[in-house]
Amino acid sequence: MLACLFLSALPLWAQHEQIAVQGGVAAGHIHSGSAAHEGWEGSVAGTAYSEFNHHLTGMLVLIIGLSELRQALAIPFWAWTRFLLPGALLTAGMFLLVWSDHDAWPIGSLSFAQTFFGSDSEIFQHKSYALLSLTVGAIELLRRVRQLGHAAWAAPLPLFAIIGGLMLFGHSHGLHPSAHKIAMGHALMGTMAVTAGSSKLLSDWLRAPAQARYSKRELFWAGLILLIGLQLLVYAE
Repeated sequence: MLACLFLSALPLWAQHEQIAVQGGVAAGHIHSGSAAHEGWEGSVAGTAYSEFNHHLTGMLVLIIGLSELRQALAIPFWAWTRFLLPGALLTAGMFLLVWSDHDAWPIGSLSFAQTFFGSDSEIFQHKSYALLSLTVGAIELLRRVRQLGHAAWAAPLPLFAIIGGLMLFGHSHGLHPSAHKIAMGHALMGTMAVTAGSSKLLSDWLRAPAQARYSKRELFWAGLILLIGLQLLVYAE
């Protein structure tokens, strides 16, 4: 399913790359440094790049939400579908690590040190999301192949939602003409993520070891994840 998702996104990716190159050349933004990043924000190329990244991430979050909804409702399904959640997290993490920012390492002019230890908080947060997603995706994969059996290993997933949600409240797109609109959207997603993660964490903590049925809190968690995915899917700057 994830392979089909990327195959379907390839035409959009090619179109977005063409817009990015044309827009960058037209605006004279093909150079390094924070000034280039500020000029990129809000440009035709920068907007196309950002919206594509949000939309693709939205599709992956929807896969996570649907996987958790199946789990919450205890719906019997093909055994391989239990790998959809870790697969989506790992895919999102790899995508963000490489392509989250046009100017950042490894595809942009900024070095590894400038990307992770520089002064641009937006880039740093994007890369932090990538590393968190890869870490939690790996943990969830190991849980599903029964290499991590202790109940405590269920905590990183909802904690990731809580931490990521809190980070969204301080996430800024710099000198973007739609900065207020973007901040409001991020605040809404952050609120839903923190609420969803808290609900999931509480549900896991209160669940009896032998309990097999879903709880309303798990259903609430899955529903909010789906809403976040939908919001990312219709994201516009």
